[in-house]
Amino acid sequence: MRGTSSRLPEIIAKHEQDLLDQWIKEQTSSATRRPDLLSEADLREQSRTLLSGIRNAIQRGRLDDITGSEWQTVREVLNEVSRGRAQMGFSPSETATFVFSLKQPLFARLRAEIRETDPLVDEMWAASTLLDKLGLHTTEVYQKSREEVILRQQQDMLELSTPVVELWDGVLALPLIGTLDSARTQVAMENLLEKIVQTGAGIAIVDITGVPTVDTLVAQHLLKTVAAARLMGADCIISGIRPQIAQTIVHLGVDLGSVITKASLADAFVVALQRTGATINKGH
Repeated sequence: MRGTSSRLPEIIAKHEQDLLDQWIKEQTSSATRRPDLLSEADLREQSRTLLSGIRNAIQRGRLDDITGSEWQTVREVLNEVSRGRAQMGFSPSETATFVFSLKQPLFARLRAEIRETDPLVDEMWAASTLLDKLGLHTTEVYQKSREEVILRQQQDMLELSTPVVELWDGVLALPLIGTLDSARTQVAMENLLEKIVQTGAGIAIVDITGVPTVDTLVAQHLLKTVAAARLMGADCIISGIRPQIAQTIVHLGVDLGSVITKASLADAFVVALQRTGATINKGH
């Protein structure tokens, strides 16, 4: 249906303020209303901008195709609303309700303005289809935005779970906790190498006390980290080799012969200090 053959632009323009007021009322009375996250002033501004954009788009384009250039402003508004609400913590249904809640006041206005049955049905069907498409667009953008947020949080967690600590002048420690997969190994390796460059450290202790299991893949990840550190001029000591892990490594046939290993971080630290030429004085 072409915008010029529809009465929607005329009806929206004629009753825009009333439609906006009823739409705001519908949203603020909804169970999905979140005044703790979005003020009524911001909600009204978003609603006003979208309603105006819909009217202009219908006048210039098609009701059954929201991908055209005429709908660009509307899509941009919905994109901004969806991303913003995804970041603020709105749920998918709370976000989609922003669009779908326009149906009730719009349908009520259509019934009041159009008395003939057939034209009324046509207009209501066109309006319903349009709002459904806009609602689906909102949900798709919301989902992508949430995925981006989750990905950023995962990256932040990876950074936080692989800290590099300077134990002593020239001695670094990389304590690993939890499952060691390719992604975490890459982040750990990058963090360790950057710290080696920053501090000029000659010894790095990789502590796996908090790693629950060591399989062939984990062992390979450790060896890659050790090799990368050596290329940067730092020797590595692997600490936290518990009896079970030692047996697993032997059974797997992983060769750690060229790497110094210690049962605890404390033992590894002693070796590191000795290598730096530091003198250890035990208190009496």
